[in-house]
Amino acid sequence: MPFQDSASARRPVVEIIDPMVVEILRRMTPTERLQQAFSMWETARIITQGGVAHQHPDWNEQQVLREVAKRLSHGATERIPR
Repeated sequence: MPFQDSASARRPVVEIIDPMVVEILRRMTPTERLQQAFSMWETARIITQGGVAHQHPDWNEQQVLREVAKRLSHGATERIPR
């Protein structure tokens, strides 16, 4: 049996968007869609920050923010020197 890494062994995930959501998005200008995406990103960041702070009450704000950045970037921030 040939070797397969985990990425090639996974099946692609296809999400179906509700037709009403598609219509709403089509009516939005590119600027409005970008504003919506930014709002969702900010919400995700705030929720993640609250969760990290709750999980690590002994951490200071810089430690919490670094962990939030790590989680939201899927670990890419680990390469940034401290």
